[in-house]
Amino acid sequence: MIPGFEKIVEARIKKAQIQGEFDKLPGKGKPLELNDDRHVPEDMRLAFKILKNANFLPPEIEMKKEIKKTQDLLAGMKDESEKYRTLKKLNFLIMKLNIARNSSIDFEMPQQYHEKLVESMEMKISNS
Repeated sequence: MIPGFEKIVEARIKKAQIQGEFDKLPGKGKPLELNDDRHVPEDMRLAFKILKNANFLPPEIEMKKEIKKTQDLLAGMKDESEKYRTLKKLNFLIMKLNIARNSSIDFEMPQQYHEKLVESMEMKISNS
């Protein structure tokens, strides 16, 4: 948005809030219902709804959760051999996610080699 235009929009929204223009909107004070499934093909909507109600997550989201869990685990580790094994697992999960996406390399999640290698080398040099 254009910076000047953005300020005008913000000012008008604040003015409307102060005047109470948003107070009488339907659903005020209630959670939003985000069941917009227009992007899902009609013949797939029922299946998606059943999976959603069963708390099923798409494989990509499951892999991202596993990657995050492994990154958190790695951050708290002290043992170098355990860190190495966990880092290998993390890179495998990232590679698996990138392959599953089947998209441009620009959108791939980077593996965790460089930073850990530099850290390891710096520690070895400082301990020498």
